[in-house]
Amino acid sequence: VGDPGRVSRISSHFEHIEVTKQNREFVTHTGTLQGKRITALSTGIGTDNIDIVLNELDALVNIDLSSRTPRARHRALNLIRIGTSGALHEDISPGARILSEVAGGFDGLYHFYQDPGKHLLTSLSESFLTHTQWPLALPEPYFIRGSEPLRKLLSDPGMVSGMTLSTPGFYAPQFRSLRLDPMDSGLLDKIVSFRFENLRINNFEMESSALYALAAMLNHHAITVCVAVANRITLEFLDDYQTAVDGLIKGVLNKVTGND
Repeated sequence: VGDPGRVSRISSHFEHIEVTKQNREFVTHTGTLQGKRITALSTGIGTDNIDIVLNELDALVNIDLSSRTPRARHRALNLIRIGTSGALHEDISPGARILSEVAGGFDGLYHFYQDPGKHLLTSLSESFLTHTQWPLALPEPYFIRGSEPLRKLLSDPGMVSGMTLSTPGFYAPQFRSLRLDPMDSGLLDKIVSFRFENLRINNFEMESSALYALAAMLNHHAITVCVAVANRITLEFLDDYQTAVDGLIKGVLNKVTGND
């Protein structure tokens, strides 16, 4: 989760908590629920924090910290982001649950890494660049697919599925303004109208692109499910988003423990 205050809302469901740690915005509660060992972890806001969290989670399970060498046996983690987001289509009401089959990133983080597995969805990325007439002054967007097993696990008839865009900021990168205007406010309409095969871009948030990219390159499983707390097109807002988030948390935990 991004919000450190959301960690205890997850761990309150645990039958036993064995570890609690906090450093800056990184809050960790590890415990058990229905025989499953689960960690609730806050990352704070942004893909730069995901870069820290994903690399260090992988190091904990796949690097021998005494010798500082990779372990012979790879351990794959299941990483589920539970977040909030802004919906980009009139038919997605505030309070809707959105599952991110594909995450796109405006942050550029993926491009700093070598990717032998070539997880970039090249045709999708190129189509997006062409459709939006992407300004060369901005970081090149990238698109990565989430974990198929986790998508199947968490899919629900009531969920909205599609693409999610992660941005490197809350204001101009998401086409908001206070005293500074976005460099190209017309990009929002192009994003909303973009389609690729049977997918459209459903929402904005700030972490999933790096989560999907690093998980894929490090051979982990990752998926994001978000509550739509606002609709950017109709300008509707969810008054009591905490109740909606708590419902999403409970639903995810039920799926993970097989109680759904």
